[in-house]
Amino acid sequence: MIRILIALAAGMALGPFMGGPEGWGAQLSEISRAVIQLIKAVAVPLLFLAIVNSVTHAQVTLKHGTRMIGVAITNASIALAIGLGLSHFFQPGRSLQQAWSTGAASADTIPAIPKLDFLKTITSWLPQSIAQPFAENAVIPAVVLALLFGVALRREGEAGASIRGALEALQRMTERVLFWVTRLIPLAVFAAVASSVAKYGYQPLLALFPYLGVALLGLSLHIAITYQSWIRFFARIPLRKFWAEARQPVLQSIGTNSSLATLPFTLRALDRLGVSRQASALGACVGTNLNNDGIVLYEGMAFLFVAQALGMDLSLMQQVAGAALCMLTAMGIAGVPEAGFISLALVLTTIGIPTENLALLLSVDWILGRARSATNVLSDMVVSVVVDDRRSSTAHAAKSAASS
Repeated sequence: MIRILIALAAGMALGPFMGGPEGWGAQLSEISRAVIQLIKAVAVPLLFLAIVNSVTHAQVTLKHGTRMIGVAITNASIALAIGLGLSHFFQPGRSLQQAWSTGAASADTIPAIPKLDFLKTITSWLPQSIAQPFAENAVIPAVVLALLFGVALRREGEAGASIRGALEALQRMTERVLFWVTRLIPLAVFAAVASSVAKYGYQPLLALFPYLGVALLGLSLHIAITYQSWIRFFARIPLRKFWAEARQPVLQSIGTNSSLATLPFTLRALDRLGVSRQASALGACVGTNLNNDGIVLYEGMAFLFVAQALGMDLSLMQQVAGAALCMLTAMGIAGVPEAGFISLALVLTTIGIPTENLALLLSVDWILGRARSATNVLSDMVVSVVVDDRRSSTAHAAKSAASS
């Protein structure tokens, strides 16, 4: 954890001396990308194995699944309301209309924006082959495949005991490999931060401070109010205890910029909190693509920000359509690099907001991307805690004892 913070500080301090936008320092992002790519190559198989083993050994009931979906949708709706509300209240884009016309980045650096097709998006959640989810790091198809294999292996009964043992050993081996790879995280953090500062300097932080500040405020409010309310009043876990265990996965998510790559740290933290493996696998593994509150809140704030910066007044129907798209794209595109930024581009394109100057936001997205990932990790932990029957029963007993 300390090494990550040192790498962050070193990247910010040394970035300006690395040759500017055309210098060698700007190419350091390739090192960061390579480390994250290696982590995700191991993380998707781990996700698959964790779900298969959970379904094989634990009783995943309709009650648990319904509760998980209900909590995830509730949290995402609150996150979206916070993002939209703050953007309406502060209107950060109004003061940046001039910044769009003299943006610090060229429009040709915007990631390719795929066309949004609702039916195609849903069908893409189904695996095309057994190898496809692992070859493409496709999270939802991997989850679907794991559920099918888990149910099939469970039906084998005693005949599948040797396979279950092998899968458990394989999961432990995969976790060990991923922990080895995560030793490179400080290097990835230094490379990503130094590259961004070398390309854009510190000026974008000043020019986009209202945008950056409102987004970070929204994510902080969601964590402080929504998540802590679930933890304190529903799960009855002392906040100090929760944050002591959540600290490591949160810092790892900031380093990797990925809630998926942080999965083993998240599962270990939930183990230490006393959450059953059934609940943690359901909330943090099966429900990983539902628990993207960081992306949802960011998109809700950002698409209104872009409209304000361009001087556009969106109609009520455009805002409603944008909010619905935020929910859909956050589920469909999570797990890819710069997921929040690319899904924002999808939302803007679909509701008719120009994206020519969108690349200006890339200069500070390395900060917001890590804040989104940390929020998504906390979302996984909170959903797991709420889904856990053991925790719910303990909370109910404590409440009954207090009332009597």
